[in-house]
Amino acid sequence: MPEPDRIIRLKTVLSRTGLSRSTIYRKITEGTFPAQIRISVNGAGWHESEINRWIADPAAWRPKHEFDDAR
Repeated sequence: MPEPDRIIRLKTVLSRTGLSRSTIYRKITEGTFPAQIRISVNGAGWHESEINRWIADPAAWRPKHEFDDAR
């Protein structure tokens, strides 16, 4: 049974990617970085699997729904 996908916060994303906060938000706007998901009224995070996919191949990363549509 696969483990559930963890939600990671900004501090973890910053350390894992090596990007700055402003670069992450710019890339989200451009569509070249995974978007945040809302986890509470004032909190947001990222699916760890999406960040792992981005780290594995940042140049080719696209949102999963775009990837699924291309097939």
